[in-house]
Amino acid sequence: MHGVDPTPGSAQPMEVTMNQDQKDRMATGRGFVAALDQSGGSTPKALRAYGIPDDAYDNDDEMFKLVHQMRTRIITSPSFTEEHILAAILFERTMDNTVDDVPTAQFLWERKRIVPFLKVDKGLGEEAHGVKLMKPIPDLDKLLDRAVAKGIFGTKMRSVIAHHDAQGIKAIVDQQFELGAQILAKGLVPILEPEADITATDREASEQVLHDQLASHLDDLAEGQQVMFKVSIPLKDDLYADLIDDPRVLRVVALSGGFSRDEACERLARNHGLIASFSRALSEGLSVDDSPEDFDGKLEASINKIAAASLT
Repeated sequence: MHGVDPTPGSAQPMEVTMNQDQKDRMATGRGFVAALDQSGGSTPKALRAYGIPDDAYDNDDEMFKLVHQMRTRIITSPSFTEEHILAAILFERTMDNTVDDVPTAQFLWERKRIVPFLKVDKGLGEEAHGVKLMKPIPDLDKLLDRAVAKGIFGTKMRSVIAHHDAQGIKAIVDQQFELGAQILAKGLVPILEPEADITATDREASEQVLHDQLASHLDDLAEGQQVMFKVSIPLKDDLYADLIDDPRVLRVVALSGGFSRDEACERLARNHGLIASFSRALSEGLSVDDSPEDFDGKLEASINKIAAASLT
């Protein structure tokens, strides 16, 4: 368990308890995961959807300041609570930033009892064999050490399956588990996210190969190790039911993947035990111009709908 000082006589029981509480919450809690991890490439689109045009900022620092204000507004909303939100995935700059002058991960857990995760990937490489692997992650060990020090519970990293190609899908899962082992060694729980493009005409075949590869790779885990999976909502309902029930899998969550919130929730509700990890679908309809009452009301309605779909 990360965060524990192994030196005799210097244990930190409060921190040990907190981390076990986080693990228990992720394993059995009712609710879903809020993905607040838009990175440099996806932030402009998120800001535009929120009502902030590209010409409202002149550089990355100004852009990230604006998106942190948006995330802070979501996190501090009265409707963003442990009742329906199990965890939140943060971008690295968000982890390094504060909410109400408290480090973001600390705020989430201590003020909201929401488990903090960190996005660690650095984007996607060029497509080959029908997939986009993750780019190299330089200094991953140093990033993980910082995450542990800041109270992060786990990580998330994304790659993409564009078309059905068994060789490519195996390469994606190989890479996800290889980096997952590095993350597990730091005492963090990795969310492995091999997203299947929902627009692909051969997606059902890709998802079956992906399922089989994920199931096979679970045998590589050491005794007692657990991972999480983040997948596209599958075309075949309950495709991942056996993985959801596998004791080596802490939780299986689903991205909205480009579906509207209504369609994503309708599809999610057909998959027993699969819970949401939505980003765009969570913030859909929110605007920088909303009054506090309107913003909180819209967010509450969104959260309630996604939580209900995650209870199947």
